[in-house]
Amino acid sequence: MRRIALGVQYVGTGWSGYQKQPDRNTVQDRLEIALEKFATVPLHTTCAGRTDAGVHAIEQVVHFDTELDRAPQSWVRGVNTFLPDSIVVRWAAEVPQDADGQDFHARFSARSRTYHYVLYNHANPSALLAGRAGWVFRPLDVERMLEAGRHLIGTHDFSAFRASGCQANTPVKDMHEVSIVRHGDIIVFTVRASAFLHHMVRNIVGSLIYVGTGRNEPGWMAEVLASRSRDVAAPTFMPDGLYFAKIEYDPKWGLPQESAPPLPWL
Repeated sequence: MRRIALGVQYVGTGWSGYQKQPDRNTVQDRLEIALEKFATVPLHTTCAGRTDAGVHAIEQVVHFDTELDRAPQSWVRGVNTFLPDSIVVRWAAEVPQDADGQDFHARFSARSRTYHYVLYNHANPSALLAGRAGWVFRPLDVERMLEAGRHLIGTHDFSAFRASGCQANTPVKDMHEVSIVRHGDIIVFTVRASAFLHHMVRNIVGSLIYVGTGRNEPGWMAEVLASRSRDVAAPTFMPDGLYFAKIEYDPKWGLPQESAPPLPWL
């Protein structure tokens, strides 16, 4: 039995998220349909992290087990033949056990995960960015948001940013990075952590926007975090600008992950 890892990129607009659902309108459903058409046998995938409806992925990583012997590029080209334009397999790699006999796992082998949130900050919306970026018409102060974001760095209980339906075993996560960079009218939020709770990134971005517009002071973010109450934080922000950007793994697995700029279309 071989374990194969895939790097998958997709535009989430029009899909009901990554994970399988009864309506079969999900990225996982379409990916597994394509895999079965290419391999001629059903193949079940396990992903590094689920994404919600409307959320995009620069690089989602999935794995599956198969007895088939195919070259990596054969998996890429063969599966892409059966996928819609909004879903693309970017790379494939066979991942053998490590020196200790441990198997690679797309989710449990991950060291950290990175998300970008792309926000269009202009008085009027952009037709060209519809579905690809969030929008705030009020001017945003990046320095205030950066000051607020510093309160999130470290190991914390992130219950205040956790969706009510979240199934994570614990709300405690290690936040490694919160950066915010403006490119003209585009603001890119980048958050990197050990793992994320359901809606955690969108809830953090919504709260940072409250600070950026002057509605709340930067220190308010520490109060939200300490409260551990979802009612204290800002409402969940729109999914349009959220990108699952990168999953960090131990180099021992030798995965050919994306090395391009995080948002090359900016």
